[in-house]
Amino acid sequence: MNFDRLKSSIYGGDNIVNLSDIRYLPRWMVLLIDIFILFVAIFISFYTLEKLYVKTAEAVPDSTKYPFIIGVNVVYMYIMKTYAGIIRHSTFVDLLKLLIASFLTCITLMVANIGIRFFIKEKVFLTPFLILYFAISVTMLFMFRLFVKEMFHFMREFRRSSSKKRILVLGIDEQSVAVARAILDNPQLPYSVKGFLTQRTDSKRASLLGKPILERQKLEKFSKEELDIDSVLMIREMISKEETDSWVNLFQEKDLQIFKAPTVQKLRDHDLGRSIKTLQIEDLLNRKPIKIENDELKNRLYNKSILVTGGAGSIGSEIVRQVAQFNPSQIVVLDQAETPLYEIELELREKFPTINFTFVLANISNKHRLERLFQKYQFSAVYHAAAYKHVPMVEENPHEAILVNIYGTRNLATLSNQYKVDRFVMVSTDKAVNPTNVMGASKRAAELFVQALQNVEDNTTKFITTRFGNVLGSNGSVIPHFKKQIENGGPITITHPDIVRYFMTIPEACELVLQAGAMGKGGEIFVFDMGEPVKIVNLARRMIKLSGFVPDTDIKIIFTGLRPGEKLFEELLSDDAKTLPTHHEKIMISKDPHMDFEQIELLTSRITKAVLNADKVEIVRLLKEIVPEFKSNNSVYEVLDN
Repeated sequence: MNFDRLKSSIYGGDNIVNLSDIRYLPRWMVLLIDIFILFVAIFISFYTLEKLYVKTAEAVPDSTKYPFIIGVNVVYMYIMKTYAGIIRHSTFVDLLKLLIASFLTCITLMVANIGIRFFIKEKVFLTPFLILYFAISVTMLFMFRLFVKEMFHFMREFRRSSSKKRILVLGIDEQSVAVARAILDNPQLPYSVKGFLTQRTDSKRASLLGKPILERQKLEKFSKEELDIDSVLMIREMISKEETDSWVNLFQEKDLQIFKAPTVQKLRDHDLGRSIKTLQIEDLLNRKPIKIENDELKNRLYNKSILVTGGAGSIGSEIVRQVAQFNPSQIVVLDQAETPLYEIELELREKFPTINFTFVLANISNKHRLERLFQKYQFSAVYHAAAYKHVPMVEENPHEAILVNIYGTRNLATLSNQYKVDRFVMVSTDKAVNPTNVMGASKRAAELFVQALQNVEDNTTKFITTRFGNVLGSNGSVIPHFKKQIENGGPITITHPDIVRYFMTIPEACELVLQAGAMGKGGEIFVFDMGEPVKIVNLARRMIKLSGFVPDTDIKIIFTGLRPGEKLFEELLSDDAKTLPTHHEKIMISKDPHMDFEQIELLTSRITKAVLNADKVEIVRLLKEIVPEFKSNNSVYEVLDN
């Protein structure tokens, strides 16, 4: 035992002695304990025979018998090294050594008994005593080792369980039971299953896997301290959106940490620990996740050459990941951000070693650089996700919005037309609808150019636009921003208490882009049925609770006022737009007003030339000419609307 650390822990610390502080006993101490056990075994043996009225031999006094028996036993213990092993790690071999040492002791005592009897004509040890002593000594020696071994095991498990999350598993169906069993069978996991939780009311006296089943009413009635729990594990796929909301509200009210686990079909034993994650706000979208059928995509992408612009961004990189699954012959990933492009290269080459990738550092406003790529790779499809998208930043720098969002799109679209690309799919935004900022207006101008190019004579390319709302977890989006603010202790900053937004996940957004590319006939703007918009302040409060804090107490929420160009409500359709259904109930085609190609070509040329003069007001004035519905909001450019 490390006595210095033990002394420090007891007298100068928290009085807690860790198992790591307890070393194995010295051999001499183990031998002393064994000798004491032998002494007790002799005493019990004599005492038992006495109570059974078996007369013991009196030729030799007890004061001589005790040391003689113990001496013989210790000799054989020394020979067999029974005291040399670490007791907490005792095995069958250690038991076998004890048996042999005790057996040889009894044989020796019998031989000694015969020799002594030859001289004094009387037995020193009766045979019943030797048998009894053998049984008692072996049992006690073994029990001592077993006790120490089990005690250390118990202390180790107790220490582990005390540091584990005490969880209730939500549900009593087969999936929930299977996940709970997997946790119980893996002691290395940092979770301790305390029971199951159910909505049913007929399980009061039932149990599963030896664990109690708690009804919802019991959780509502008692605190987590009274129930000896601190978290809940739920299988998200097994319960509806309404049930999830109801349970999560209760768990947050009880200050319980919420974990999610996949179904057993998606679970692999060696990934169990990584598969159990904290419930995220993304899991609580106010609609069911939209799944797109990808059957057509294989024909469109298999063994084809593909270009993805903005390929190092959150949307573009996910498009690349999904495209790579269909084994194209070539994927060119283009982006102007050097470090993110390098990082995505490392990831993709490791994840898809058989795919032929090319990573290009370039700006889409450089047409000559782009044309060499179109000449070399003869693309079958172009997925255009490169854009400047941050509203306040673009509002302050409209030149870059024109160069990238409009002129860059124009370069890519005209090159796609020139080099007979089969499909050109542009990623747009709901901010392009009735825009109130430069970013949204620039994306709307890009939409108009792409749509107009569809009807140019001799065009064979299908130009397709996808339009959706905010993407959860994308670079610069509100979710990662709120997470950082929570990690820093707050406050969370929101521009307005009534601001609302549509949300979708990154995989959903990219599935829309790919599906639109497969189903589009050319010239369409595809929009998603994204359900009900989410109030940002409610989103923030929920994120604070999921992080284990109390809104307005632990983490403050501050309203900073609308930023330049920002509006309270985003729209997916313009006032003049009508929608047409598609074969997928969640995807619609927006019939927005459009321009002739000659007109949009002239306007985009004029605004691109205006960028060279660096006159922001003139740039925005021309942008309003291209997009008449563009009305600035909370911006210096509002004067142009008068």
